[in-house]
Amino acid sequence: MSDDTNNKPTLTRKPLNMSRSVEAGEVKQTVSHGRTNKVVVEVKRKKLVGKPGFAPEPEVAPPPPPPPPAAPVAAPKPKPVADDMLTRQERQAKLLREAEEARLAMLEDTRRREDEARARAAEDEKRRAEDNRKAEEAAPAVVRHEPEAEERNDDGATPPPRRFTPVEPPRRPQPAAPAAVAPAAAPVEREREREEKKAPHRPTRDRTNDRRQSGKLTVTRALDDDEGARARSLAALKRAREKEKRLHGGGNRQAQPKQARDVTVPEVITVQELANRMAEKGSDLVKALFKMGMPVTINETIDADTAELLVEEFGHNITRVSDADVDIVHEEDVDAPETLKSRPPVVTVMGHVDHGKTSLLDALRGANVASGEAGGITQHIGAYQVKTKDGSLITFLDTPGHEAFTQMRQRGASVTDIVILVVAADDGLMPQTIEAIKHAKAANVPMIVAINKIDKEGANPQRVRERLLEHEVIVEKMGGDVQDVEVSALKKTGLDDLLDKLALQAELMELKANPDRAAEAVVVEAQLDKGRGAVATVLVKRGTLKRGDIFVVGSESGKVRALVNDKGQQVPQAGPATPVEVLGLTGVPSAGDVLTVVENEARAREVALYRKEQSTKVRTAQVTPNLENLFDNLSATRAKEYPVVIKGDVQGSVEAIVTALTNLSTDEIKVRVLLAGVGGITESDMLLAAASNAPLIGFNVRPNSKAAALAKRDKVRLKYFDVIYHLTADIAKEMAGELGPEIIETVVGRAEVKDVFSAGKRDKAAGLLVVEGYIRKGLSTRLTREDVIVSKTTIASLRRFKDNVDEVRAGLECGVVLADTNDVKAGDMLEIFEVEERERTL
Repeated sequence: MSDDTNNKPTLTRKPLNMSRSVEAGEVKQTVSHGRTNKVVVEVKRKKLVGKPGFAPEPEVAPPPPPPPPAAPVAAPKPKPVADDMLTRQERQAKLLREAEEARLAMLEDTRRREDEARARAAEDEKRRAEDNRKAEEAAPAVVRHEPEAEERNDDGATPPPRRFTPVEPPRRPQPAAPAAVAPAAAPVEREREREEKKAPHRPTRDRTNDRRQSGKLTVTRALDDDEGARARSLAALKRAREKEKRLHGGGNRQAQPKQARDVTVPEVITVQELANRMAEKGSDLVKALFKMGMPVTINETIDADTAELLVEEFGHNITRVSDADVDIVHEEDVDAPETLKSRPPVVTVMGHVDHGKTSLLDALRGANVASGEAGGITQHIGAYQVKTKDGSLITFLDTPGHEAFTQMRQRGASVTDIVILVVAADDGLMPQTIEAIKHAKAANVPMIVAINKIDKEGANPQRVRERLLEHEVIVEKMGGDVQDVEVSALKKTGLDDLLDKLALQAELMELKANPDRAAEAVVVEAQLDKGRGAVATVLVKRGTLKRGDIFVVGSESGKVRALVNDKGQQVPQAGPATPVEVLGLTGVPSAGDVLTVVENEARAREVALYRKEQSTKVRTAQVTPNLENLFDNLSATRAKEYPVVIKGDVQGSVEAIVTALTNLSTDEIKVRVLLAGVGGITESDMLLAAASNAPLIGFNVRPNSKAAALAKRDKVRLKYFDVIYHLTADIAKEMAGELGPEIIETVVGRAEVKDVFSAGKRDKAAGLLVVEGYIRKGLSTRLTREDVIVSKTTIASLRRFKDNVDEVRAGLECGVVLADTNDVKAGDMLEIFEVEERERTL
């Protein structure tokens, strides 16, 4: 047919559709008799409908079949379709299809290259193995004799050859080299490749040769000549060499003898700890104990005797120690005579309260300490150092004179070299003066009597000397050996004479100490300062205390952060007989504790922990019951308790307050100290006082803001004092108030019941004969029958011959009606008494 026939219009038309979902084409049909007919054919594409909210899945055409490996032929490209004729979904599907085809082509190319590389590697490995085999066959003797020549010793002896187990490094399994594919196997290979390409999104993983790891480059793979093959570890090589060594020298090896150890065994030790010290197995010790008839576990404790048996059985040496060996014993540490050097004397000023001790000390050192004391009396122990005119130094300790500070005076006498006994010329000997004499005699220290206030009217120094004779203190003016000086602290007279006699006494005593050693000091006073923490005033006995020294004092330890002298100046060190304040303690020590410098902090903590455990044992120890303390406990349970919480400024004051309040206890009421501490009043103190309903006593201390708020909320009773005798008087008065007024009964008369009469419908009247005393209406009475009290009542009505009277005397008869009782019989006795209430005092 001609071109005109092809281009002529047809009766049919293409359907109109804006989305172009139908493709039209012409098909030539051949009919009978040589005729042809063109038919328009419409092809509808599959409409993809996705879920709401999801993008429609693109239509992915299956990839074309791969070309044969022998002669690869490029796949026929699809007929290009104009992009302006495609919808957005069609363009997206087209791009995805093209990307998938490119990815599959790249994978096929990579696989082909890897197969070629493996084939080359297999050929190279086979060739290297063949070369090595030929080289070993050509020169076997050289390999066998060279190590013997290398290992020949200097003396010519040839050691046996070292034998090592050959270790072949593991390698990855390599696939067989791809041989020429037989013609019969070619269709099978192509079929397998075709099946792999049907599911490109789920490639199968080869467990023996993971392709995903083949493209990664690591440091090991880059540096390893064996292409990343795993080599043997150093630990494995070490184990192999040790095994060879054991096999090589196992026959000649002898058993080593057991090592004997020195085992330190305390009084009590656990089985596990003993095993560790002996370097033995704990199970072996448990077996040995079972054989001894002691079924114990590894964590149970055994005594030192059992531990000694175990140590000797296992062939070790035992060294037995006790827990007390941890503590520091000062008596055993004695300095050599050639190391001693002269030191200043330590002088303690003692005497009765208000006899002028602090004023005398102020006059000696040119200060005014007494004006700062509350109430004008000393309530703290102070340490000062005075420089005389000739340049020598004297250390003074000022002790309180109040009766509550007995322990302070005792500590002052125990650490001193000389005691100055201050006696007022106008007052004479007083109780605390006599107590100071006893302390000085107990400490065996010399005494110098300073008769003060000789400038006052009525002063009589001679009477003081005579009174001292009663206590076996004989002064020089009366033929004795005790020096006495008449002084006046106010007029500053006689002070030089006192210093001269002190220097003379010190020279006679030849006081010496070793300054070139670890320091040892005595705590004179301790307190808790708000800004500086725990502070202790110490007096160095021997050695030199330096800044930075590590020390232990009582159950506390610490490191010297600063040393402050009596003038408030920081000093780098303090020698013997020098008083200083020490900063750097972990807690407030007790007054009288010994401060010892140790070598390190571990030793200080060990000693402090041991002392703390010992004090806890003493505090919690139970007293063995006997007949005496049994009755004491019974009376203590009947007595009322008066709980108190005490906070003071220094340790000595708190100690004196506790002693004074304990002395106030009686059989009816006893003081129970819940807490006695040093420092300001805190929230925990308030909570303790509120929980026990106890008053909180503050001696020269005050609460902080939070503690004051708690006291106001919980209504805690706060009692502030700065003079100790004010404190004791107030607490004694309050303790008496806790008991209530004292009831005193006074018997005023006795009467005998002669007969009983009816008095009204319910009451009974008793006819009495007054035997002694008198009977008065309204008085209390006890009705007794055969000396047994029947009732306690009062006289409601008193008559004599039908007349109401107020009082009936002895020898007369009367009638009475008793209140609250009608159990009256002839022959009963009435005891009439008066009740009086008095204010109780302790």
